[in-house]
Amino acid sequence: MVSSSLNIIEVARVTPSNSDSSESLTIPLTFFDLLWYKLHAVERVIFYKLTDATRPFFDSVIVPNLKTSLSSTLSHYLPLAGKLVWEQLDPKPTIVYTPNDAVSFTVAESNADFSRLTGNEPYPTAELHPLVPELPVSDDSATAVSFQATLFPNQGFCIGVNAHHSVLDGKTTTMFLKSWAHACKNQDSSLPEDLIPNYDRTVIKSPTDLDTEILNAWHKVAKLLTGGKELENPKSLKLLWSPEIGPDVVRYTLNLTREDIQKLREQLKRESSVSSTPKELRLSTFVIVYSYVVTCIIKARGGDPNRPVGYGFAVDCRSLMVPPVLSNYFGNCVSAAYKMPLKAETFMSEGGFLAAARLVSDSVEALDENVAWKIPELLGAFVTVPPGAQVLSVAGSTRFGVYGLDFGWGKPEKVVVVSIDQGEAISLAESRDGNGGVEVGFSLKKHEMDVLIDLLHKGLKD
Repeated sequence: MVSSSLNIIEVARVTPSNSDSSESLTIPLTFFDLLWYKLHAVERVIFYKLTDATRPFFDSVIVPNLKTSLSSTLSHYLPLAGKLVWEQLDPKPTIVYTPNDAVSFTVAESNADFSRLTGNEPYPTAELHPLVPELPVSDDSATAVSFQATLFPNQGFCIGVNAHHSVLDGKTTTMFLKSWAHACKNQDSSLPEDLIPNYDRTVIKSPTDLDTEILNAWHKVAKLLTGGKELENPKSLKLLWSPEIGPDVVRYTLNLTREDIQKLREQLKRESSVSSTPKELRLSTFVIVYSYVVTCIIKARGGDPNRPVGYGFAVDCRSLMVPPVLSNYFGNCVSAAYKMPLKAETFMSEGGFLAAARLVSDSVEALDENVAWKIPELLGAFVTVPPGAQVLSVAGSTRFGVYGLDFGWGKPEKVVVVSIDQGEAISLAESRDGNGGVEVGFSLKKHEMDVLIDLLHKGLKD
């Protein structure tokens, strides 16, 4: 296999188009934002197939259009050009934008095989890493977001996004990307009403001082990870250490059609009707797909049936809050549901899929506004995860509409969440063809992935 290389053409600074204004902006983090302030950033790569993408066309058309539209979109999203800081006298971090702040926009060229990176056969996860720009984070400040446009000559190009999770959640990130795509495709700096961000932090209310509880919980996590040492700088914005991704970790995408999902739904209905506890299950697409995938991943690991396992998934709290938070709210409005510890044998047995569906269905049924108030518990659970436990989580959502991101060169060929290689996460997106299917992304060691792929496809044939 020929190793691919990346040539950096330029690292530009893109300022908001109204950056000549003297307006500064300071936005405090809410308790939702603080849940994520130490966790690794969210990395995405959006691939566009374009055989017209020659170097001259890329340099003279694609890059200038992306930069101009990014600049005009940032004028609506000033915090993204700013930084996360934690002043010594402040009780918590804030996002600060000052005039002339900018986002980093890297322009690059790759000789990697575009069709391989956008195909459905497994390939090394490490091949995606050069396509994601750096996101500078230090003790004193953290960059909100950075972007990279990479050309694959005569094959297409991709846009890499690296976003700090405490500044924006998946809903806000995709709202921004839709705004940028709209501006680029239509050469128009005005935005539709639903894409104009709402910065009103007063809509996020909590019954107690959750900010302090969450920061205290984070200090306990940090203390545990540093072997009980007191932090030299408790206000450091550095992220938790992330392990190096080895060359044996591979990436795979499963495309589940609407028919596949219906088949799995019928299977669960049949099995639950003849079980000893025929409780009505909430068989939404999410419950079915996540339960199926969790079951297959735990089986693929094999090993000790008594080993501890668990699962979690992010929960958009916008509609759960009282009163509901507007869908165009800028920032995080996400908590998580989790179940821990369970035993692997629950999922490895013959009725594992039904057992998983019961658990996930119950987790979804139980969701209400309280999921927001339980964030300190969520971080406390971090500390109590048994060594060697297999904990599965989800990035992305089928509701984000990532395959609608048309910058003027058609819809994406593939959208990949690169950061799922940090821990046992999967990614979810709506099917590219818009027919109600689901795309599931995996990143696992090759020997496990080989077993997993067999299990995933066997279960759909049975």
